[in-house]
Amino acid sequence: MHIKRFEEAQAYEAPNHWGVHGLRLQGFEEGGPTNQWVGYSQFLPGGGAGPDSTPFEKVYVVLEGEMTIEWDGRSEILRAMDSCTIPPGLERRIENRSNHVCKMLVVIPYPPKG
Repeated sequence: MHIKRFEEAQAYEAPNHWGVHGLRLQGFEEGGPTNQWVGYSQFLPGGGAGPDSTPFEKVYVVLEGEMTIEWDGRSEILRAMDSCTIPPGLERRIENRSNHVCKMLVVIPYPPKG
């Protein structure tokens, strides 16, 4: 069992993101998860990420607010408690087009060791 208090979460900067403050809730620490890490992102109005892709899947869970996600010429708005799985290699872009902060959990596998 590994308990980590919110006050202990460390900030991180994600590449190709803007208008966002990220905190690592779990991962990359002794006793923590062995196959993925969990981030908490707070996107200001107009904040977002991409377009880009990763070689691994990830999961987004919107906790509060809304986030527009675009991929393959499609667009959807995720709202509180909506989630999505982004498959490996899928190019996507996200943007908070609302006037409220969007709070999101992100679950990402660790990069391959090499």
